[in-house]
Amino acid sequence: MLRFYPAPFRAPLRAFAALVFPWKGEEVLVCDIAERGWCIPSGRVDPGETSLQAAVREAREEAGAVLDDVQYIGCYQIQDKNEVRWADCFTAHVRELKEILASEESMGRRFVMFKDLPEIYHLWNELTKQVFSHSLEVLRRSEQQAK
Repeated sequence: MLRFYPAPFRAPLRAFAALVFPWKGEEVLVCDIAERGWCIPSGRVDPGETSLQAAVREAREEAGAVLDDVQYIGCYQIQDKNEVRWADCFTAHVRELKEILASEESMGRRFVMFKDLPEIYHLWNELTKQVFSHSLEVLRRSEQQAK
């Protein structure tokens, strides 16, 4: 079972993974991950690393993205038979693109309009749609507040 809890909610346990929704205007950056397909940068939080640091690292490794304005937007609760795990989610602006560092994991990257995500995203459902929309809305609100 997968649930999303928007910020300011924080997971009661340390996140095992971090995900980042990297936007440039109205397009989100996705990477082609082996055995998963097109998805946002994500991965495990390493020992001694915060979930924010993991999200920034994964964006750089998997998509070659250097991020600005990284913001916590909430977390996923991932529950299976015997275990509950948490994954922190962030949204950000893509400042620049560099070489993909994890070429053994990521086979490429591309920017995609929100409306085109259902056709390519590896796991598209109503919850995924809502979280993508939420990530973009958080960025738009912060841009308005900065003006």
